[in-house]
Amino acid sequence: MSQTIKMTTPLISAKAIQKTYKTGQHEVRVLRGAGISASEGEFISVIGQSGSGKSTMLHVLGLLDAPDVGEVMYEGRRIDNLNETARDLLRNRVFGFIFQFYHLLPELSLLENVMAPLMIRYSMWNYWKQRRSIKQQALEILEQVGLGHRTKHRPSQLSGGELQRGAIARALITKPRILLADEPTGNLDADTGQEIMTLLKQLNEESRLTIVMVTHDEAVASQGHRTVRLKEGRIETATIAKTGVATAM
Repeated sequence: MSQTIKMTTPLISAKAIQKTYKTGQHEVRVLRGAGISASEGEFISVIGQSGSGKSTMLHVLGLLDAPDVGEVMYEGRRIDNLNETARDLLRNRVFGFIFQFYHLLPELSLLENVMAPLMIRYSMWNYWKQRRSIKQQALEILEQVGLGHRTKHRPSQLSGGELQRGAIARALITKPRILLADEPTGNLDADTGQEIMTLLKQLNEESRLTIVMVTHDEAVASQGHRTVRLKEGRIETATIAKTGVATAM
């Protein structure tokens, strides 16, 4: 990637995050003071083994989970301590999420799955008034990800690569500024996984979509602008920037 990221206030950052989960009488410390930041238009890979805390970091960053200690900042303002309504708005308007297991609703067509986040965003009346515009947006995004011919198909009729492209389209319908990707190629064969990575890089380069992706795969991680390594809940190594890319850690 030849894109250069300017040194500015990070668009999104998590600072000194600690997170512990309780399982029965046992406590599992997942994050132990880890932090990460991303500038607008940056593509960051977070790599680590299973149990290293990388998915938990992504969930904290996207307000799907709350830190026990530490702060999450968006455009320089703390957001992890906002009320639930405000966090819901950020999750629906600022963040887009894609996961290893797609999470498309089996009873809906692909087009309906992509439209679903805007059904949630608007009241029933406002959605009804805008339904034609929303449908057109969804159709355009499905064309963008190469699924314009599969709009009426249900998830059970789609391949793994098509399911992940559909999940990406669903994330894009809200026009997010930040895309959080949790093992987006983890369920795919190498060729299909590379197709998904090519799509993510295209979205990053053409739309300046900020992407934070977690993976255990070195080859997948190397395709971002820089890599953050997590081990046992801590940043293991300093960020390594690619040529021509400045970091904002």
